[in-house]
Amino acid sequence: MGPERRDRFAAARVARLATVGPDGFPHLVPVVFVVLGDEVWSAVDHKPKSTRELRRLRNIRANPQVSLLVDHYDDEWTRLWWVRADGRATVVEGGSSGTDAVPDDVLDDVLDALAAKYPQYAADPPLGPFVRVHVARWSSWQHDAGGTVTA
Repeated sequence: MGPERRDRFAAARVARLATVGPDGFPHLVPVVFVVLGDEVWSAVDHKPKSTRELRRLRNIRANPQVSLLVDHYDDEWTRLWWVRADGRATVVEGGSSGTDAVPDDVLDDVLDALAAKYPQYAADPPLGPFVRVHVARWSSWQHDAGGTVTA
């Protein structure tokens, strides 16, 4: 299930981002995202939050190893599947300055991809910060008519 993993992941509407804080406790949150090559991008957007300095961002700065999971549940269990992306995350503040800076044209591509996937972003683009995950490993599982298949 080579490139199909990434394609299935990319088509999903929401992923769960798992980080681990300096205290060793896991933290799991839903995120909207886009896949560009072997990178997964998400943004801190305008949805209501108690702070812009989110726990996921603090956790990534302390420990950049993350996992993202997308899945499909169905009461017909032969239709179950999941795809996980494991990698190293960075917090990107935006613009072409700073330690985790990326060129403006890269962020423009990310914003264009987010707006194409999520129409809400076309009218109100997120200002960031952004989470950039360099995926080191794609893994997946799906049910198969002959039993279960893991890859």
